Amino acid sequence: MENTEASFSTFGISEEEGDKLVAEVIRYILFKTHQNSGCPIKREELSQLITKNYHHRYLPTLVLNKATAKFSTIFGYNLKELQRSRPSSNNQARSSQSSVDLKSYIITSQLDPGVYKKHVEDTTKSNLTGFAFVVIGIVHLAGGKITEESLWHHLGRLGMSQNDERHTDFGNIKQTVETLVQQRYLHKDKSNGPEGLTLFYELAERGLDATLSSSFKDSLSQIVTSEATAIGLD
Repeated sequence: MENTEASFSTFGISEEEGDKLVAEVIRYILFKTHQNSGCPIKREELSQLITKNYHHRYLPTLVLNKATAKFSTIFGYNLKELQRSRPSSNNQARSSQSSVDLKSYIITSQLDPGVYKKHVEDTTKSNLTGFAFVVIGIVHLAGGKITEESLWHHLGRLGMSQNDERHTDFGNIKQTVETLVQQRYLHKDKSNGPEGLTLFYELAERGLDATLSSSFKDSLSQIVTSEATAIGLD
């Protein structure tokens, strides 16, 4: 994001009016994040909220910069901009979209993981977090891309079927996987090949995040070490 030192007076807006805009954007982001299970919020959506009463092209940038600062200092969150990664299928229709249309935002905690887990994490959703970790792990081990058929094959070995709409822990399992697409952990696409149309999943921006990738590698290392110890290979 750009310089946060700019003033609302540049746009003929008082500081009080500007602060109200920033507060409105913060409330909106917090509400939508909770309502939509952490799905990214489009920049276009936020821009429309900001410019509905103030028709200044560059005002959204200033408001979002100031909202980012307040999220950090007051709430302990990072307001992070996501840029949609270009899919490996090189879909021309998607490539033609403007970069503005592809921008969106998520909020992530700045707290130490241990502190967040102890004081903030919603334990009622830990099963879904575990499910997401497993699915992303499968795709990661497949090289970052896997066919839909192969993904469900691996999940099936864990006792999960795409036809199960009432799983005890995960509910509608197929919809739960689709939620990972909406949250931008996974990207779903299709390609035409010798065998016809193939659907596949690949890691999206949040699935490629360095912190998540490191966490997965650490967990995998612990599993391998435990298995080696169990059979006397340590």
